Amino acid sequence: MKELIIFLVIVSIPLAIGLYLVIKPGLLKRRRARLRRRPPPQGVEEILSRNVGLYALLPDDLREQLHGHMNVFLDEKQFLGLGGQEITADVAVTIAGTACMLLLNREPSYFPGFSSILVYPNVYEAEHVDYDGVVESRKRSRRAGESWHRGPIVLAWSSVSQGAANAGDGYNVVLHEFAHKLDEENSGTNGQPVLHAAGHYQEWADVLGREYQLFSDRVSRRNNKVMDEYGLTSPAEFFAVATESFFEKAVGMQKRLPDLYEQLMKFYAVDPASWARP
Repeated sequence: MKELIIFLVIVSIPLAIGLYLVIKPGLLKRRRARLRRRPPPQGVEEILSRNVGLYALLPDDLREQLHGHMNVFLDEKQFLGLGGQEITADVAVTIAGTACMLLLNREPSYFPGFSSILVYPNVYEAEHVDYDGVVESRKRSRRAGESWHRGPIVLAWSSVSQGAANAGDGYNVVLHEFAHKLDEENSGTNGQPVLHAAGHYQEWADVLGREYQLFSDRVSRRNNKVMDEYGLTSPAEFFAVATESFFEKAVGMQKRLPDLYEQLMKFYAVDPASWARP
């Protein structure tokens, strides 16, 4: 009898684990749906109106979507203050509201693969290691934010608040770093996020590859007007910088870089150039 009980326990454990893995996605989906249906907590809309410039531009239906996505985001992500930074409602709501702009009109996965957002009060120093196969070099640099692969996002609150308040300058560290997280969903961070249709990948690669080269040419001629030159660092940074400009310099991008704007509009499923702007 004892051997039978042990055998049943051994057999039941993997069965239970397997059953949990089967039903977990459904449970998570229903939980998120419930959270999205809840109204935003008191004070959230006031903070968004005060701190997030893009919020004022959103049509009513997208505002309602944003509130629901924020409920899920704030439930699933953990904020940690570093260097004396306190995590207040302003900090959490401003970051969540800006990040969730990237989820509007899409089937969101809510930035999987990480749960922690680390926030410094101001720009911070971080060490970067380069290795060329022979020599390892270490450099320290001041940063406004960074996204660790399969790890946390790190942000400087001073840069977050300044970038979120100005919806037209093309500089938004939250949009930038969370665009990296979307990029990361497709195995690596290479400027190729998961697209909605399998047939879109070749078009995306052709257009963004061409736009990257044209961007390089404009920078070399000092004729660059829509995107920050940091986008030349790599295809991943090009995508993140383009995301900032797509949301914050939408009219200029649509006019000057229509092919790039069209690709980002297909991916993000919104048309920021059509939103009323002051």
